Amino acid sequence: QYQGATLCYTLEEPWKNNERGVSCILPGVYSVVRHGWEDDATTHFKRVWRLLGVSGREAILIHAGNTTDDTEGCILVGKAISDGGVGRSQEAVQMLREILPETFMLEIRGSL
Repeated sequence: QYQGATLCYTLEEPWKNNERGVSCILPGVYSVVRHGWEDDATTHFKRVWRLLGVSGREAILIHAGNTTDDTEGCILVGKAISDGGVGRSQEAVQMLREILPETFMLEIRGSL
């Protein structure tokens, strides 16, 4: 939530023993940094965010996508909830680009 309002919704894979590329991540507090913001970035996902310190995992990104088929173990964002996922994802990413600082802390809540 941002100043009491829901900015966007998130989508992750279900828990699959923290397996790379197919599992959600454990609840916790994670440092988040920009990923692929350089003009010459060669990464597939540009101008997104990467979580640091995820136990047993790396390259966990926050990026656009609509269903768990798009996650590959990452976190998707959307402005709406749609059948089986999130909608208006590109719009959500653009909004977050405009308001998020270069680094921030993210708390993942929930139970497995």
